[in-house]
Amino acid sequence: MSLAGLRVVVSAGPTYEDLDPVRFIGNRSSGKMGFAVAAAAARRGARTVLIAGPVHLPTPDGVERIDVRSAAQMHDAVLRALPADVYVGAAAVADFTPENIASSKIKKTAGQDALVLRLVRTPDILADVARDARRPRCVVGFAAETDDVAHYARGKLEKKNIDMIAANRVGVAGSGFESDDNALNVYWRENNDAVGERALGPAPKTTLADALMDLIEERLHA
Repeated sequence: MSLAGLRVVVSAGPTYEDLDPVRFIGNRSSGKMGFAVAAAAARRGARTVLIAGPVHLPTPDGVERIDVRSAAQMHDAVLRALPADVYVGAAAVADFTPENIASSKIKKTAGQDALVLRLVRTPDILADVARDARRPRCVVGFAAETDDVAHYARGKLEKKNIDMIAANRVGVAGSGFESDDNALNVYWRENNDAVGERALGPAPKTTLADALMDLIEERLHA
């Protein structure tokens, strides 16, 4: 019960950004990593809130679950769940959403060869949590990248002013999205402004979740 008395908020899964009542823009996140993190936190005695995008996974034991669909809904739910001691942003949140949602199905017309959509930026959940007056003691992000994983992860750690980031390469068979296994490179801020680093896995996501919670506990006590 090493997190007994602490409040942990976890976001997990994809977001779906609606185009019309039929179609949406989404991604391939299964939510398994974030759900495993929430389960690991609950097993350690934390009061755990899980903000879940549209996934088909059972709620972990001892976890309060809040279901959302869009990036804006996830943003609002996460901020409403503060204050907390730890926030883990494991969700694959859409960076862009349609500027306007059509009220009826978008129809193709005779001779139409293309459809132009105008997309706008979604709220930056990690950055907003990190700058909030109720900022958790430990703010943890995830970075899913196809290339230059370490470069982008370390840049995100600095730019968003968070405490830790878990980076993984996606688009690789047997790891990342839609898989039960994963491999993480975790980076964190040391007290002397240096950056710590540890490789976790390859391993089942349930195993990685416990290893990540070990690191989070280390940082809480540092």
